[in-house]
Order: sequence, then structure tokens, then C-alpha cells
Amino acid sequence: MNDVVLYLGIAVALLALLVAILLVVAPPLPRVPLARRRAPGDTPPSAISRLADGTVETIEKAIQRRGRAPFNAEELELANIRMQPPAFVLMVISAALALAVVGLLLGTGTMFAIPLMVACAAFAPFGAKLLLTLRAGRRRAKFADQLDESLGLLAGGLRAGHSLLRAVDAASQEIESPTAGEFARVVNETRIGRDMGEALENTAIRMRSDDFLWVAQAIAINREVGGNLSQVLDQVGHTIRERNEIRRQVNSLAAEGKMSAWVLILLPVGVFSFLILTQPSYFTGFFGSIWGILALVAAGILLAVGSLWMMVVVKVKF
Repeated sequence: MNDVVLYLGIAVALLALLVAILLVVAPPLPRVPLARRRAPGDTPPSAISRLADGTVETIEKAIQRRGRAPFNAEELELANIRMQPPAFVLMVISAALALAVVGLLLGTGTMFAIPLMVACAAFAPFGAKLLLTLRAGRRRAKFADQLDESLGLLAGGLRAGHSLLRAVDAASQEIESPTAGEFARVVNETRIGRDMGEALENTAIRMRSDDFLWVAQAIAINREVGGNLSQVLDQVGHTIRERNEIRRQVNSLAAEGKMSAWVLILLPVGVFSFLILTQPSYFTGFFGSIWGILALVAAGILLAVGSLWMMVVVKVKF
């Protein structure tokens, strides 16, 4: 009987200790449901999101150790891509892996499996760089086309009695992108203490616009010597409008030559790619001897030189 009482006391003591641990050491369960404790619209990150965030942080640390990113923030901003460089690098790496798999599948069972995989994977960074260049060039061209309208808005704001900064701010709200973003950037830089002339010249350099550089210089001279700035902007806008008309005419006349150049450049590459995918044995003689390899190398060099030559000939600098 005494043993039963002893064991019962030990059991009660252990149960009391367990209750103390659960109530004191372990956190209590929330009384309010988790769905009600979250902010409206707040959703927990998924496993894929956590994995992507961790990968982006790793890439960012690698870029910081290296000191230079393959795609910097200025290039992405000029291309109007709202991403941070590490996230864009992650997208390029993912595209390279996907293209490598595609190249491996296309070359399965042939001797070109590995070369195709490497070539397809290498296309991702080059394609990304080309994409950024093309988007930035398109953005700069659109900025140049909107310049005469932008100057008209600036001159109208000055004639209405606004200051130059207020006129630039009003123009940034009226005109379309990319001029709206560039003018808003000038306003923000001026408000935090940068000289407006420097901000305007920096915009001209970023957009590679000689016409806007003239505008910045005209504004800087007017701020020093005084005068009717709205009239000056009207005259500059009229000159730029005439230059734009001539430039559009020149581009329309050179469009046929540019299209012919692209056809001549891409035709050999397209025929070679089609034959190597459909009839791999067709080029066995070339890859099987040193003279065939030298002939292919010479053909590639001549194609590159001819492509550069044609692009220089059809490019009209105005």
C-alpha cells in the first residue's frame, strides 16, 4: 500500500512538473486566429519566394565582394527595368540554365550536344546585354522625339508666370514617359540641393541628346545673363523640331538598307543552324579535317567583318 502511494505521488509530481513546463516555458497558444492577426493583404512568403530571396542575397554578396556587377543599376534604369541588379542576374542565370537544357535536348544523340548546350547557355548573358542596349536606345530615341513638345510645355509654363523649377515639374506631370521620368529626376535632384544646370546637363549626357544639351546650356546662360527664357526655348524648340523632321526623313530613307543588311547577316547563320540541326552529317567533312575547321573559322571571321562593314555603311549619323 505504501508503494502504491509512493508511485502515485511520483506520478502526480511528474504531472505537475509537466504542467509547469507547458505553462511557463512553452509559449501559450494565441487566442486570436492567425488570419485575424495578419494585416489585410499580407500573405506569408512561400517556399519558392524564400528560396529566391536567399539566392538574390547570395548573388548580392558575391557582387559586393567582386566590386562590380555585370548589369549595374544605371543600365537597368535606362532600359526601364524595375529590378535590382542581383535579381536581374538571377533571371539571367535561370535563363542560361533553361537554354542549356534546350541545347542539350536539341543535340541529344549527336556530337554537337555539348557545344549546343554551351552556346545556348552563353546566349543568355549576351541576349540580356543586347536587350538592355536595345531598350535604352529605344528610350533615348523616344526622349529625342518628345523634346520639341517638352520645350513647348516649358515655354508655356514660363509664360504663365511659373518659375523654371515649377515649369519643369508641371511638364513632368503632363508629358509621357521617358521625358516625364527624366524631368521628375531633375526636379528631385534640384530639391535635394543639386544645381539645376548640372542636373539638366546630366540628363542630356544620360540620354545622349545633343539637342537637350543645347537646352541645358541655353538655360544656364539665361540664368547668368537674364532675358526672356520662354522665347529662347521657343526658338530652340523650333530648331529641334526641324532637325527631328530631317532625322525622321533620313531614317525612313535608310530603313531599306538596314533591312537588307540584317537579311544578309542573318541568312548564313540561319541556314547553318537549320542544316546542323536537321542534317548533322552534312558538315562532317568540315569538322573532320583541319582544312574544314579553318574554312569555317575563315567564314565566321569574314561574316563578322562584313556585318560590321554593312552596319557602319547603313548607319547614318545625324
